[in-house]
Amino acid sequence: MNKDTIIQSIEYIKTITDIVPEVGIILGSGLGELAEELRQKIIIKYSDVPNLPTSTVKGHAGQFVIGELAGKKVIMMQGRFHYYEGNSMEALSLPVYIMKYLGVKDLIVTNAAGGVNTSFIPGDLMIIKDHINFALNNPLIGRNEEGVGPRFPDMCCAYDKGLINIAKNVSNTLNIGVKEGVYLMMTGPTYETPAEIRMTRILGGDAVGMSTVPEVIAASHCNLKVLGISCITNMAAGILDKPLNHAEVVETSNKVKDKFKNFIINIVKKI
Repeated sequence: MNKDTIIQSIEYIKTITDIVPEVGIILGSGLGELAEELRQKIIIKYSDVPNLPTSTVKGHAGQFVIGELAGKKVIMMQGRFHYYEGNSMEALSLPVYIMKYLGVKDLIVTNAAGGVNTSFIPGDLMIIKDHINFALNNPLIGRNEEGVGPRFPDMCCAYDKGLINIAKNVSNTLNIGVKEGVYLMMTGPTYETPAEIRMTRILGGDAVGMSTVPEVIAASHCNLKVLGISCITNMAAGILDKPLNHAEVVETSNKVKDKFKNFIINIVKKI
């Protein structure tokens, strides 16, 4: 990632607000309502920020929302960019570096995902303990700037154990019954075939989706602590005898939005 690109983007944001956020939150499909919980919020459209693409997917508002949540200064991505929209991996990672350079130390990454683990049901929340990058591309390919992060970042602890423990404790307190598992990313935009889901299960994946991994790689590169949470919005292909569609993803996200919002707010309180 080019440092000048990051600086150009954050310099624009700093003309809008001087808030220094502590926590960054990336909101996945259908989960954007959490941004409405911010107090004294400032909205910055992605389309106004130099170097950022725009989000084109239903359920993604396409803006940063900056304000206060649970007593913390927070910046949220209300909607994200995806590889399948034609964006480069580097473009997908830029918002993470922007948040880092604005002051963020802890990053919560959320997504809507298909359940591969047959013990899951739609509406479950899953803490991501690890991931598999089956997009077979990486946002760090290309020239590396040591001032941004190391050439060969370690990924053994990409998902911070301390943040995972906080999330588990919050789940126990709220009686949410959160799951834990491995997230596998494919490129999309097609949903996976039943054979691909069988492969995912053999490889050790518990949930499958089309995002998150590039952002987490970038976060590891620039030394952010990461907590990943998947909302299981549907069972993956071949598990149930019915077709998959994005409307179901958004519908299930809406059904669990109150549980999800309460979960995140209480995690932010404990960070």
